[in-house]
Amino acid sequence: MTCSKLALLLGSSLWLFAGSATALAQNPGIPEPMAPPREFSSSEAHYQFLLNAHRGGTRHTYESVPKWTGLWSADGNGSRTVFLEDGEIIEGILTPEYEAAFQMRLDLIEENGEQAYDRLTTCEPAGYPRFLMEPYVREFVNTPDQAWQLNDLANESRRIFIDQEHKNIDGTHFAIGDAIGFWADDMLIVHTVDIYPNDWFRGLPPTSNQLESVEVWRLESFPNGNQRLVVNVTFYDELSLVEPLTLTYTYRRRTELEELGFRIRHWECDSNRNTYLTEDGRTQFLLPGDEGYFDIRGPRYTPDLPVDLPGQERNPIFSEQVQ
Repeated sequence: MTCSKLALLLGSSLWLFAGSATALAQNPGIPEPMAPPREFSSSEAHYQFLLNAHRGGTRHTYESVPKWTGLWSADGNGSRTVFLEDGEIIEGILTPEYEAAFQMRLDLIEENGEQAYDRLTTCEPAGYPRFLMEPYVREFVNTPDQAWQLNDLANESRRIFIDQEHKNIDGTHFAIGDAIGFWADDMLIVHTVDIYPNDWFRGLPPTSNQLESVEVWRLESFPNGNQRLVVNVTFYDELSLVEPLTLTYTYRRRTELEELGFRIRHWECDSNRNTYLTEDGRTQFLLPGDEGYFDIRGPRYTPDLPVDLPGQERNPIFSEQVQ
């Protein structure tokens, strides 16, 4: 089969095969994003094209489903450079309304020295597509029926339902959206819809509630034993994007954390209890000594137990009572 015919058949998943020639390298750079082979009217049309091209996909068993074990964290990606160059907005990517909104955000960052408001400080989840970039530790668990992507930030868990249709019995959108997918041998192809308006990342543009995406995931292994996950994502958003946008994200295996015995724990949102919004909508923090400061490592304020009940300190490692 010629390369051109293969490109037409595989669509946006061809980039994975095109990049396989670099697999002999120890740590190749971020693969260039591969746009779809032609324009699609919607993300649904794009996803159905890939599903048909792969003849409905591969039906894996528990034994054959690709295993992406271990701990991972986000590595290189191209999302920042596609929107900004030398601190200036690259024109023609965002619609005029969203480009103006992004400029407003950048102006406020320059004025205040930081982004004035971040959803994370008020215990909102990162949401999609920011979920793809969060730098914290994550796990990937694949089964024949679902693929779980677990991020220790805010206990955010994404479930991709394999060989199923979209379902939204709630009739609303969600921070992480509704994701379905299918396997094409060792590649996971995902369609995500019904997403809250979110952000690409802190300091980057917002997205609208019309954002949808098609993703192609694959594990790469290298001669030195290193592994990485690579995902090619095409985003569709008629309200915020001039045309569909394709980006590449990568994740690296954190074997050093595994050797140390690191484990993903419950994300304790009480740690954000001392954040608050000012009248102009900016995020501020209460510090020890401020009126209203809540010491999350102090005594328990449980009304149905004695205040001096021993053994109730939330963190005995740092308790003065521990000898």
